[in-house]
Amino acid sequence: MPQIAEDPIAEQSESEKTIFDRPYITIVSGLPRSGTSMMMRMLEAGGLPALTDELRTPDDDNPNGYYEFEDVKSIEGNADWIDDAQGYSVKMVYSLLKHLPADRDYRIVFMRRDVSEILKSQKQMLERNGIETDIPDVTMKALFERELQQFYAWLPSQTHLNLINISYNELLCRPETTVDLINRHFEKSLNVAAMTALVDPTLYRHRAA
Repeated sequence: MPQIAEDPIAEQSESEKTIFDRPYITIVSGLPRSGTSMMMRMLEAGGLPALTDELRTPDDDNPNGYYEFEDVKSIEGNADWIDDAQGYSVKMVYSLLKHLPADRDYRIVFMRRDVSEILKSQKQMLERNGIETDIPDVTMKALFERELQQFYAWLPSQTHLNLINISYNELLCRPETTVDLINRHFEKSLNVAAMTALVDPTLYRHRAA
């Protein structure tokens, strides 16, 4: 768990000052395999520290790491970690966003990606781990699209969530423009050059037809 100084007025490092300058919690979310790990890494390079336990190590599917924080998964019953998350970014699957305590402010970066590409990437990851699934792609695609429709119908009433949609496909094809959109979401406080430098088109391995 990140350690935050007891006295914010005391002398602080530049990174600590940045944390206190952001009175919100940043959440990177989206469907599985939509580029959330890459976005976490980019935000970290841009100057927004990541909240992660590093329990899940890099592999062939995510060679630069997963940037996961295990406590996130238990947020429905235990949200104590939220108290230490201000000023940090944390990765959270979209279905858990409804459990975020509404007495805080959240800056959401919601990753969108062509669902056909998501299914290809997810299937390859499952195969690498020896997991077989007999659910047809058309069924999974319909499920994902229905859940996204429900999510966006619910979102307008959640005044504590300030969300920007970021296209994984656009980010890989037009990184400068997309990084500029992200930077504006954070009051132009990020290092856009460092973020853009991390966009690696070679990792775009599952393109839609």
